[in-house]
Amino acid sequence: MRKIMFFEGDIETQGYFSRQIADSMEKLGHDVFLYDLSRPWSSTEKFFSFFEKGNTVLINFNFHGMSGEEFFLDENNRMMWDALDIPSYNIVVDHPMYYHHFLEKVPGNYHHISIDRNHEKYMKRFFPDIKRGPFLPLAGTQLHPNKSNVPIAYRKYDVMMVGNYCVPQTFERFITRIDEEYTAFYYGMIDDLMANPHKTVEEVAEAHLIEELGSVPEEELKKTMAALTFIDLYVRYTLRGRAVQELVDAGIKVHVFGDGWDALPCRHTENLLLMNNLDSAGCLKKLSQAKISLNVMPWFKDGAHDRIFNSMLNGALCLTDSSVYLDEVLHDGVDCGIYSLREMERLPEIAGKLLAEPERMQQIADAGFQLAQAGHTWAHRAQQLHELLE
Repeated sequence: MRKIMFFEGDIETQGYFSRQIADSMEKLGHDVFLYDLSRPWSSTEKFFSFFEKGNTVLINFNFHGMSGEEFFLDENNRMMWDALDIPSYNIVVDHPMYYHHFLEKVPGNYHHISIDRNHEKYMKRFFPDIKRGPFLPLAGTQLHPNKSNVPIAYRKYDVMMVGNYCVPQTFERFITRIDEEYTAFYYGMIDDLMANPHKTVEEVAEAHLIEELGSVPEEELKKTMAALTFIDLYVRYTLRGRAVQELVDAGIKVHVFGDGWDALPCRHTENLLLMNNLDSAGCLKKLSQAKISLNVMPWFKDGAHDRIFNSMLNGALCLTDSSVYLDEVLHDGVDCGIYSLREMERLPEIAGKLLAEPERMQQIADAGFQLAQAGHTWAHRAQQLHELLE
């Protein structure tokens, strides 16, 4: 069995994911070591006591350990993973366009794991020499696996949203930074994505570039993609805000746990109940008290988000938009509620009908729990990684 190193102590959610996988890997017989990025020097010393040449691998998230951290570089500026010949399996929970600068200088024995099948296609096209796979959608965690979930009828939050909000106008400085022609070009892409939310950012960007320029060399297209992350963020936060906005302005109270929601423009602010930001365990605790957990997918068009399976595993009815992958595993009105980004004005009607039928909500929540428990926990993802390593 392999020895496996994980990271914690930086991005809280990714540290939490790492601990869930690490716990499952231990049950599968692996020795694991959690490197604390907040205490790098003492952690490095402990790591060398753990390390076994030829039998140690790294499983990390979002390029932790390969982002230029000085404590992972030797005197020749070489990464520790290369110097010690440690294979790395990097689970990237955002679109690869955010990480071109890291992808250009990955360790020698690097494996890129995507949480969305479109991200896999992007990597195959623009970084064909990098080892890829397997596709590993995000998973969920049940807070109290040995206890029954609180019945829907006894839950305190009618509708709950976990996640931060950022005013889309925050990104306008990137849209308008050059001239009016570029501004119109960027807004054209945004309008296209809003009208066609099934499309990916890269799909829309390439179509608009070809329409504008006729043809674009592949290397230039690749560089352009890395400069369009603000388009992804603008559209993502616009629709996240609108989902909550539609509900509260229709008279449905929504408890929001996260930063930035006080800046959401809405007519009926009395229905927007601002709560504190939470860590991962805190989110699970609140989900275990929610009737409906609202999810708005990041711009993942062929993947999942952990909010979906976290909601199901903790007994809430998940109300979400969909993706190609989610259409394969979820069933509207059976184990979740699904709304369309094209028809967000129907969200209050969908949520209202669900809230009016608590017995039906309980049936859907129970089916969602069974679905997530059967195939969408971090233990299931750990099993995939175990098979890959072995």
